[in-house]
Amino acid sequence: MKISLSYKTVFVIGITALALLFGGCDWIKGKGDAAAKSGGLPVFAVNTSTAVQGQIWDYLALSGDIVAGTTVDVYSDVAGKVSRLYVDVGSRVVRNAPVAAVDPSKPGMTYVPGIAKAPITGTVVSLPAQVGMTVTQTVPLARIAGSVKGNALEIELHVAERFISKIDMALPCIITLDAYPGETFRGSITEVSPVVDPVSRTMDVKVNVDNPGSRLKAGMFAKVQIITEQKEGIVKIPASAMVERFGENYIFVVETDPADPAFKIARRKKVTPGILIDGVLEIQSGLSPNEEIIVRGQTLLEDGARINIIEKTAPLSADH
Repeated sequence: MKISLSYKTVFVIGITALALLFGGCDWIKGKGDAAAKSGGLPVFAVNTSTAVQGQIWDYLALSGDIVAGTTVDVYSDVAGKVSRLYVDVGSRVVRNAPVAAVDPSKPGMTYVPGIAKAPITGTVVSLPAQVGMTVTQTVPLARIAGSVKGNALEIELHVAERFISKIDMALPCIITLDAYPGETFRGSITEVSPVVDPVSRTMDVKVNVDNPGSRLKAGMFAKVQIITEQKEGIVKIPASAMVERFGENYIFVVETDPADPAFKIARRKKVTPGILIDGVLEIQSGLSPNEEIIVRGQTLLEDGARINIIEKTAPLSADH
């Protein structure tokens, strides 16, 4: 097919081609500016951060329901009619506080009402008894959730068999709930089952939970981090900063070029890694706190390569 172009169209195409040609030359020149300023040596663009000294911990993430630490039913010592209730559902009671009065009187005989008392300190979570109701010594009047030590809530967890070796009594726990986003609660392991369920291959564990202000309620769903290993005063960095070559681990740090103080270079350091948790890596040896490290652009670097720092990212928090 034959295409005819006007002189005007040819002129526009020619001008555009020239603009692209000279613009491309300027772009190529810009790419070579850094190398030209460095005497022709290649300069690598990198991002850096700072090694931090702080804490790190390993944890086991589980979830479970909050339950009352102890649940005890209240019974009357005598049979008769409930003549008075001293509590309501949700009432806070102490041990030996009156819960209900039961009148054992019969037609023609009058007796002193028997007082059913709270066997433990806690919160009334159920109150099946009603005034006028006839009860026997086997009918529960109320149910109290709590413990002999006061307010106590627990979280029931099921630990897979492969993690059993990491579980021990009194291990600290960090607890979060959807009901209180952004907040954390503390607890610890208080009970470890001596057996493993042969069907589910799990072991039952109970974690107590601090409940300031009584905001947590039995029945809530909780996410729990059991802290299985905790270290203080270690050096830590973003895990992506480490480079593995030929079976050895390296970190590139930033130093001033001894040949020309106007430039920075990447100095390779062999390191020994430790715990890796959520993208945070412990460095056991080979790196000091506050050293400036390369966290991006380091994969192609060699020892002594000149670098151009494009961005310095914020260091990790000293806390976990």
